Amino acid sequence: MDVARARTKNPDDWLEAAPDFSRPIVADLREWIFRTAPDLVESIKWNALCFTGRKLVCGLSACRKHVSIAFFRGTELADPAGLFDVGGEGNTNIRSVRLTSLSNLNRRALAELLLAAVDLDAQRDVPPAPKVKRAPWPVPEFFAEALKANKKAGRFFASLAPTYQREYLVWVSTAKREETREQRLAQTLKALAAGFNSIDRKRA
Repeated sequence: MDVARARTKNPDDWLEAAPDFSRPIVADLREWIFRTAPDLVESIKWNALCFTGRKLVCGLSACRKHVSIAFFRGTELADPAGLFDVGGEGNTNIRSVRLTSLSNLNRRALAELLLAAVDLDAQRDVPPAPKVKRAPWPVPEFFAEALKANKKAGRFFASLAPTYQREYLVWVSTAKREETREQRLAQTLKALAAGFNSIDRKRA
């Protein structure tokens, strides 16, 4: 069940409960990460499968229609192959690779990113780049009222890190048409109630 996936701290249970679409992709990437960087340790944080050296290095998010590989110090990594998702919200130091298939994945370039991230994490004399502060995204009144009415969704939204809250807020508040806004609101409440930390968006 998706809700169980949101609560478990066991990586195997998390993988077992991942959405059908993304389960084989994250299973493959999980094993690939261990082969490429065997000293990393896995754990579940923020409903993602995270890999840690001295500190957090990268994490896998299993969504219904895509998989995201987040690099926690991604802004400090060179990306000559252009793997990072340029269409995302671009939060502070985190940058992500968004996948819907492994068939065209440039594994060599991804390995270079991963090993560079591991090397950066190991350098005790290189502190993380300072986070860029930005104004919080305002909470629309209609969304605040919807969260009050749907207590399960409201509790999960309140538990999310600001990055994930911002993604939801941007999604529901940037719809140009009333019909689109209502559709996004319904999708958002359903996703939050089910314990998803991000919404699957169909991008043009």
